[in-house]
Amino acid sequence: MKTYSAKPAEVEKKWVLIDAKGLVVGRLASLVAMRLRGKHKASYTPHVDCGDNIIVINADKVVLTGRKRDQKVYYHHTGYPGGIKERTAKFILEGRFPERIVEKAVERMLPRGPLGRKQLGNLRVYKGAEHPHVAQEPVTLDVAALNRKNARNA
Repeated sequence: MKTYSAKPAEVEKKWVLIDAKGLVVGRLASLVAMRLRGKHKASYTPHVDCGDNIIVINADKVVLTGRKRDQKVYYHHTGYPGGIKERTAKFILEGRFPERIVEKAVERMLPRGPLGRKQLGNLRVYKGAEHPHVAQEPVTLDVAALNRKNARNA
């Protein structure tokens, strides 16, 4: 019996829609990262992009457990000496681009390198309920129903 290895041309990609309203960020991100990599498929091959295209809506309504909303800090560096900057999760969620919380969480769960960047390109995150991918006919995935810990009442 030979080990099956998927070829990039053989991979069948689906479109999946996830409503993030009331979902816990870390649990959502781990599920999205697994689906972007294709680990939920029997034909998973580590060196091939065999994951699905994921659309996440209502990213501004995600929930952080505990006191992370006030205490979690995101750092970035400007490139200049002493140029480290920080923002809290609350500042980002109440700002212009709250979808970056979900994007960053998923990005940090994917492998670094060319394949990880390609897989991250299959993720689309929107802060509202509307998205421009209606023509792709995405299948809705109810993450809250998979485990009772996935959703919280904010």
